[in-house]
Amino acid sequence: MSPTNINLLSGQERSHWIRLRTLILLRWVAIVGQITAITVAQRLYNLQLELVLGYIAIGISVLGNLIAIILFPQNKRLSEFENFLMVLFDLLQLNFLLYLTGGLNNPFALLVLGPVTISASMMRLRSTLIIGATAIILVTLLAEFHLPLRTSQGFMLRVPDIFVFGNWTAIVIAVLFIGAYSYRISAEIRSMSDALAATQMALSREQKLTDLGGVVAAAAHELGTPLATIKLASAELIDELDDRPDLKEDAALIREQADRCRDILRSMGRAGKDDLHLRQAPLSTVINEAAEPHMYRGKTVLFEEGPAKDGNPLHPTILRQPEIIHGLRNLVQNAVDFARSTVWIDATWNDDTITLIISDDGRGYPSHLLGRIGDPFVRRRRSDSDRKQRPEYEGMGLGLFIAKTLLERSGAQLSFTNGTDPNQNIMRDPERRGAVVRVKWPRSKIDAITGENAVPIGENKRIEI
Repeated sequence: MSPTNINLLSGQERSHWIRLRTLILLRWVAIVGQITAITVAQRLYNLQLELVLGYIAIGISVLGNLIAIILFPQNKRLSEFENFLMVLFDLLQLNFLLYLTGGLNNPFALLVLGPVTISASMMRLRSTLIIGATAIILVTLLAEFHLPLRTSQGFMLRVPDIFVFGNWTAIVIAVLFIGAYSYRISAEIRSMSDALAATQMALSREQKLTDLGGVVAAAAHELGTPLATIKLASAELIDELDDRPDLKEDAALIREQADRCRDILRSMGRAGKDDLHLRQAPLSTVINEAAEPHMYRGKTVLFEEGPAKDGNPLHPTILRQPEIIHGLRNLVQNAVDFARSTVWIDATWNDDTITLIISDDGRGYPSHLLGRIGDPFVRRRRSDSDRKQRPEYEGMGLGLFIAKTLLERSGAQLSFTNGTDPNQNIMRDPERRGAVVRVKWPRSKIDAITGENAVPIGENKRIEI
């Protein structure tokens, strides 16, 4: 998947997906709650409030909503900056109402967490930090500067200073914790969503290539007869035009181009999938097809296969699925990218399982990332040699995530380790000191001959002459 496509999927652009209508609806809910709170406090509890200033603040929110509804369509998507301004306005308006109604003596002061949570869920880190810092500064000012709450008899309602300090501490901690928590969870959800979208795109591309191979194979089959006829007719013309060298040369050219068309179709259709027989393939064939794009990149790729000690010596025939091919191809690509000189691909099988081990002689996985391999968008600081070796890669997480997801979809279990790990017993060859990936399928999941996934054998079409 190209970096451009990844950027298009980037979660950092998701703030542009929020509809103006959603924030307008949330603001209406806040407006109704504010009016209700002021009305109940004034009429039911006879508190003396600055009603004029309070209703002015609420009226500005109402006016802002009405202007937004009139000027903009309902499906308008807000930019990052527009979202930031909307949330910042709501935060300032709420704190102004709290200033008019007792500051941190008002139990509704905890509503300051609302704008912070919204910003952390949908905005970039910089915008979230500004909103969070603004909330902390305003709450700190409210602890000292606010209009007191007074009853109808003129008594001032306030909690002890120790409780005001406790409220301030609780709100500040909640702003920091809930903001960080919401941002982290949202970032992980965005990363997983982006990675799954990238996986789906990779699988779709592999499926299209598979279908294209079938079309090419069918075209090669259908064009075989007319090309053979052209070749035969041109050969006869060559024999009959010995006395016409100019025409004989043209006939030879026709035959040459017919041969060229045949060779092109044969090379394009060598992986054709139009026959039911070719929906299945020997295990070695599938492995070679997956590794083929990386066979000639300056590294030696060695294949070894055979039954396990208790296994059936008969070579297994497996499903030729795009998930398997693309997943294995990503694993081989990763091994070739980081190997010093050699990559080993070992396949073993028995009556119950099929196991594939891909290892290399490179530096292996960073030890501190071993537990996170397979998570999307695992980042690491790259050296200059890494940048030269893999200039198109920003990290090592997405490719392995795609491979892991696709192969697990086919029923495989994957494990990642290093050849230098003394606790692993997957490889005992000291040369294979780099990364080691073990892919293990239950045989029933991918066996194309027996079991529930067996590929039916269709009838060959009769050739009509």
